[in-house]
Amino acid sequence: MATRAKMDVCQKEIEALTAQLEAKQAELAALEGDQKVDPWTVEGTEKGIDYDKLIDQFGSQKIDQKMLDRIEKLTGKKPHHWLRRGVFFSHRELNKILDLYEKGKPFYLYTGRGPSSESMHMGHLIPFMFTKWLQDTFNVPLVIQVTDDEKFFWKDVTIPNVEKMAIENIKDIIAVGFDPEKTFIFKDFDYHGKMYRTIARISRATTANQIRGCFGVGMSDSIGKWGFAPIQAAPSFSEAFPHIFDPKRGPVPCLIPCAIDQDPYFRMTRDVAPRLGLLKPSLIHSSFFPSLQGPKTKMSASIDSSAIFLTDTPKKIQKKVNAHAFSGGGATKEDHMLMGGHCDVDVPFQWLSFFLEDDAELARIRMEYSRGTMLTGQIKKILIETVTPIVQTHQTARKAVTNKVVDDFMALKKLKWVIPKPALPAAASPSHADPNAKAEEEPKKE
Repeated sequence: MATRAKMDVCQKEIEALTAQLEAKQAELAALEGDQKVDPWTVEGTEKGIDYDKLIDQFGSQKIDQKMLDRIEKLTGKKPHHWLRRGVFFSHRELNKILDLYEKGKPFYLYTGRGPSSESMHMGHLIPFMFTKWLQDTFNVPLVIQVTDDEKFFWKDVTIPNVEKMAIENIKDIIAVGFDPEKTFIFKDFDYHGKMYRTIARISRATTANQIRGCFGVGMSDSIGKWGFAPIQAAPSFSEAFPHIFDPKRGPVPCLIPCAIDQDPYFRMTRDVAPRLGLLKPSLIHSSFFPSLQGPKTKMSASIDSSAIFLTDTPKKIQKKVNAHAFSGGGATKEDHMLMGGHCDVDVPFQWLSFFLEDDAELARIRMEYSRGTMLTGQIKKILIETVTPIVQTHQTARKAVTNKVVDDFMALKKLKWVIPKPALPAAASPSHADPNAKAEEEPKKE
């Protein structure tokens, strides 16, 4: 008993020292002006997030014009304006997905959502709107993971409350317009058992040191946090969905559109995949949608004034933009007309770069605002007129999402999808055999 008591005391001392060390490291990072980006924290410097630095730090690759040209050549469609404008700016082996498409071989999409509030905000729409474009453009199946268990582990919520938020979020996701014949949506609390064999394989091949190194989980954190990463990793592998992908036909590669703060999960996933004889998923990363208060952080579902929610009325949208949207304009009208506005930090302009699709109009606004001939009130008015119809359209679509529609998206059913011929014919003949059956070597940076 005495030995056990001493061990408990030692454990508490270790946890206390670990907490002090982590606090000191955060303090030093703040003093040095470093940014912090992980699945739970996004903090930039006064200038916002340095995405080139993130590419170097994470070891991903930048999406260049050559890749955009190839996407347009293969699909016969102009790349999404978020690709053209660098909103989706980084990738891991997207070129291999394009190789598969060119050869007529299959792949699938995987994205997700952690339900932290009953209503999603406009920042939450970004990955889903882009994923819909990918699904429509490449005509591929999609799985959407709703991590109700993750929010239970990290937030002070009950299981019934988080499951209620999950269903409400699923209705918002469906309202984006996904094809029900090509889309499977699942909650972890419901589907976990179906993919547990995959989770178990990943768990056995992953060490506590890897989890701590990737996610910063501490000794005082719950076991749920330590064990969550394999759950989010599992949908990266087609074997987790035998009702969609016939195991007899071999593994199907996966493309994951996500914000770059989720990349640590999939670096771990890509590391473990070859050891399990599985295919490493490819990724395409988005930048962060800034909060109304400025470019240093992303929107938060827990801070109402930081976001435009999908339930907001036109009047509330107008009030939030006018009262809270951080301006990069001059301190006075005279200063602004003399010096011009700073579009790189101006939130109304940053939001327009996401939601205003007209490239020529966005360029005009940038030029006039930078010169000072367009005032802060005017650019805010343009933003209000741009985002209000998007929110209203979403609200109308969501009203049509009944419980029966939700059940259909979440049903264990075969998805209907046919791989189209690419706009640019490939040299190789189309084949549905096991693509990339041989494990790839990890890029040097990973």
